[in-house]
Parts: sequence; structure tokens; C-alpha cells
Amino acid sequence: MSKKTTDIKNFQIEPIAYIRTGFSEKFGIPRQSGLVKELTGKIVFEKKYRNAEAIRGIEEFSHLWIIWQFSQAVSDEFRPTVRPPRLGGNERVGVFATRSPFRPNSLGLSCVKLESVDLTSPEGPTLTVSGIDMLDGTPIFDIKPYIPVADLHPEASEGYTQRTKEHKLSVIFENETEELIPKEIKDAVKGILENDPRPGYDNDPEKTYGLDYSGFDIGFRADGENVYVFRAKKK
Repeated sequence: MSKKTTDIKNFQIEPIAYIRTGFSEKFGIPRQSGLVKELTGKIVFEKKYRNAEAIRGIEEFSHLWIIWQFSQAVSDEFRPTVRPPRLGGNERVGVFATRSPFRPNSLGLSCVKLESVDLTSPEGPTLTVSGIDMLDGTPIFDIKPYIPVADLHPEASEGYTQRTKEHKLSVIFENETEELIPKEIKDAVKGILENDPRPGYDNDPEKTYGLDYSGFDIGFRADGENVYVFRAKKK
């Protein structure tokens, strides 16, 4: 084994930042970034990287790539195949043909919209982004600008995701539950539910679920066409 190979194997990365979101648990997080544009998060840099010079010019870009860690899916076990939710959780495909969190290095990649840059925060410069798909406290390893001329490929083929596109569900609030959800998170909650957060293999219309978002417990059931919200209360 060459010294160069040894150095690569010993290479380590550390978080440059963490993101704050309304998700305290995995259930309900969109399967991809950008699906629910109303979902926002704040990126707070580690002290070592709290330098306004490090993000100089970032405000000129509308979107960013975020490289982060599936912190609740870290494992030493290599799984060559996984069951994507979009295939109902019943069909196996290669891990490198999916965006499954169960990966050799547990790395995630998200394209988010840059909403604002705060250079006056006591925590140093912070970034507010939307279209997030990350758990609260997710470690971030790198941030790069989205560049349309290089990153946009309208001719790209979608593989099995083309066959499994999901339509959005209609959200129906029962028992005046809509009035109990704060205005500032109502659109985000509706966006999560419209995209049907249930596991792909679970289609029982009588089964009830609890969504924990931004400190609220949202109880719902779904029948494949509609989502019925029957509970909304602050935790």
C-alpha cells in the first residue's frame, strides 16, 4: 500500500456548521430537498468557521448545495442494496442508484434556496435556507453555490423515479384543527402532509400517525387521495 493511499484512508472531515430545523425526528422529513419550499432552516457555523469573509459573495447566488451527514444512519456495515420508499419498500436496488441514508459514508446532498444572510447575528454569520430535508442539528460538511450552467441538466433521465412519481394529496383539517396551528408554520405543515410522509408500503387508510414539527404534534390519517388532520396541539 502506497503512502498516498494510506493518507487517503486516514483522511477525516469535520462539520463546518449545523442546521436548525423544525424536525426533531425523521418521520415527516421530505424525501428530497426542494419538495416543500416552505420548510426553512438556519445554518449556524462552528466557531472555527464563523468568519464573514468565508461567505463573501454568497448572497449573489439564489441556491446552494449542502453536503451533510445522515447522523442517525451512521453504520460500519456496508449494505450493497436498499429498498427505496418510492418503490414501496419491496424492491431492492443498488445503494449507489439511490439517495438512501444507509450509505458507506452516510453523506447527504441537498439543493436549497438561500433566503437570507445575517452578518450581525451573535452566533456569527448565519444563512437561512428553504426547501430543506434535514433533521434539526444535522452536521454540515460543506456548502457550495448552485451554478445553473453546470448543474442544470434538463435532458437528464430519471431512472425508476420517473415510474414512481407521486401526486400530492389534499389536506383536510377536521375539528377546526387548522386554527390551532400557528400561521408561521401552517404552510410548512401542509407541504409536508401533501407529499404523504407515510412509508411507501403503508396504505392503511385507518392507521393514524403523529407528525412532530416545530414543537407541534399533528395527528393525521391518509387514504392515498386525502390527508385528514384530526389533532393539532403544542407539545
